[in-house]
Order: sequence, then structure tokens, then C-alpha cells
Amino acid sequence: MWWDAPVTTTFLRPGDRVLLTGDSVTDWGRDRSDPTSLGHGYAGIVAALAGARRPDLALEFLNRGVGGDTSAMLRARWEPDALALEPQVVSVLVGINDTWRRYDSGVPTSTAEYEDNLGAMLSSAADRLGARFVLVEPFLVAVTPDQHAWREDLDPRIAVVRRLAAEHRAVLVPADGLFAAAAVRTSSAAWAYDGVHPTTAGFGLLAEAWLDAVGVGAR
Repeated sequence: MWWDAPVTTTFLRPGDRVLLTGDSVTDWGRDRSDPTSLGHGYAGIVAALAGARRPDLALEFLNRGVGGDTSAMLRARWEPDALALEPQVVSVLVGINDTWRRYDSGVPTSTAEYEDNLGAMLSSAADRLGARFVLVEPFLVAVTPDQHAWREDLDPRIAVVRRLAAEHRAVLVPADGLFAAAAVRTSSAAWAYDGVHPTTAGFGLLAEAWLDAVGVGAR
């Protein structure tokens, strides 16, 4: 039987509470009145497949993504929506709105401010909870000509995520390159209909990358 077969080593540990948080890409369809709701995006897929593939781990997943959040907004709610939940694993995907607001609203967030926000959140969770981290790169697959200019603002943020992943010995999900490679095979809109928000296939792609990164990929 498959469930009697040897299992591979994973970043996750038995009984872990796993918090996935960030902006709309994580929030996607979550019922915010229900604290157990995982939504209809990658968070729900991750929980479903992790539970199916590694039932022995008895993992608990929580989703606290909020659509529209910038890194500063996520930091402002970090106490009730992250630290107070006492997760053992914290997965963060945030940054695309820091870039987007510069171009659609003229409200920039510097790379230094972004690094300060994200770094402060990780440090507080490490110091208070001893949490382990999964950091997902913010990503963009341009579907309109103007979005190509966003790379100037987004690429330094991706570099920040990579630096902080190394600093905190986090699992890194290289989502930006993953989506770029997928778009070359088909089209950008096949994976993120507006360049930012994934399609159903895009959510599947992201969920599989997350699971692979933590060692719970398909056999």
C-alpha cells in the first residue's frame, strides 16, 4: 500500500501549524469570517495535497492573506494575524502591491522600506515563536506593455526575498522564474490573467512549487 511506503524527508514536522499569509494571491476566495477557510487558490491546494501525500504529519493549515495588502499593511496586522496564531511554519508572499501602487496610484514603497517590513516580520516570528519560514518570491508575468516597466521596481524586491531567505535559512519558492518559464511555453495570460493574479493553472503551478520546495512534492 502507498501509505506503508517509505516517506521522504520534509521541511515540515508532525503536528505543524502552517500559516500562509500575504496579499490577494494567498487570500483568493477566503471567507474571512471563518478562521479555518483556506480559499480557492494555492493555499487550499497546498493544504489538500500535503494532507493527501503526508497524512502522517497531521498538519494544520491557516490562511491569513488579505487582498490589496502591501508589506506595510501586512506588518501592521502581523501581531493578530501571525504571531498570535503561534504557527511553527510561516509562509509569506507579499510585495507585488508595493510595486503596483507605485504605477497605478503613485504611492511608492522603497526597496529599503520593503526589506525593513519583511525583515521585521520574520525576525519577530523567529524570536518569539522560533518559526521556520517559507518565502515565496513576488512575481509578475507581463500581459500589458506597461507592465514590463514594473520589473525595475519588482526585481530588487525579489532580491530582498532571496537575501532574507538565506539570512533566516528559509525555504525559498522561486515563483518569479517559475511563472516566466511557464509563460514562455504558452502565454503570460495562461498563468496569470492580469499578470499578477494566477489562473486556475497558475495556482496549481504555484502550489506544486510550494510543495516541492518543502519536500512534499508528488512521488
